Amino acid sequence: MSIVLLGPQRRPSLDKIVTALGLPGPFVTITAGWQEREKDDADLDRHLLERSRNLHLWHRMQHVFEVDPEYALAHHARRAQLLELQGLYQLGLSHTVKFLEELRHRTTGSAGRRELAVQDAIGVFRGIDRQHIARVREIQGRFYAEYPPHERPAIVQHRQEVAALMADASAVVLAGGHVVELLDALHLFNVTATGLNRLPIIAWSAGAMALTSQVVLFDEHAVRGPGCAEVFDQGLGVLPGLALFPAARQRLRTGDKQNMGLLARRFAPSLCVPLDPGARVEIGDDGSLPADAPVVDFEGTMGPLADAVGVRAVSEGGERGQAGDQPTA
Repeated sequence: MSIVLLGPQRRPSLDKIVTALGLPGPFVTITAGWQEREKDDADLDRHLLERSRNLHLWHRMQHVFEVDPEYALAHHARRAQLLELQGLYQLGLSHTVKFLEELRHRTTGSAGRRELAVQDAIGVFRGIDRQHIARVREIQGRFYAEYPPHERPAIVQHRQEVAALMADASAVVLAGGHVVELLDALHLFNVTATGLNRLPIIAWSAGAMALTSQVVLFDEHAVRGPGCAEVFDQGLGVLPGLALFPAARQRLRTGDKQNMGLLARRFAPSLCVPLDPGARVEIGDDGSLPADAPVVDFEGTMGPLADAVGVRAVSEGGERGQAGDQPTA
């Protein structure tokens, strides 16, 4: 299975990519992150040689909510629980960010001991991240145990239709948009087991993020929020060991090497991969990154993997992230 990760598609280049990859179509497209605009995909279809078939996962999910109000109520209750949990997690992150900001402006005393304090702060980040994702898993696991999708007739019907649409596809094209809606739709209709794990994939923005084991949200320039990246939820686990950052130069303080180095150290052994406009990263069949793939190293430099010796060593020697265990029965 080949996977191609792209930067934001403001100037789409899909036609060139599918031609270069020798993919004849048909192409299954997933635009659930576009929500109400999911079906406005004429431009996307044109770039896919007019051989695309949209799974319409977002609209399918809305149909499930309409015909199965019990499931819809439980779904929205789960969303509220996760939102509350995310807010408390953000509060913990914000205090650690404040500590680091104060620390970086301190010039007195031992530089070595300040570095130890930085290491402690990274440990706090990692601990908060682990605890948060564990609690997310608890909420998700309890929900899927109480409301098994494979026992809900409306969901089963849509899953069968989705499987039929994917049966003879030559590739899956996974667009961006609202990552929460996208993840919910992907999990609800069990797209990984249906065919995502056997077909070539082209993905960008939120679509690329959804392929990882855990989705990381980020916008360090936002007025609200913790002021740093935050773990959000389990992804599909197709790309374990990667943390993806679409439009990184726009949404991260990439000019601040200390900040970027902290990011790389916080998420190690996962590799932090920026996907800026024009980026194209082809993942090998064994899940490995090519040597020229962009990564953020421990010194805060965004460069090719081949040059990021420190990050590369940790990635190869450390414990790689495992595929997400999001229940999708």
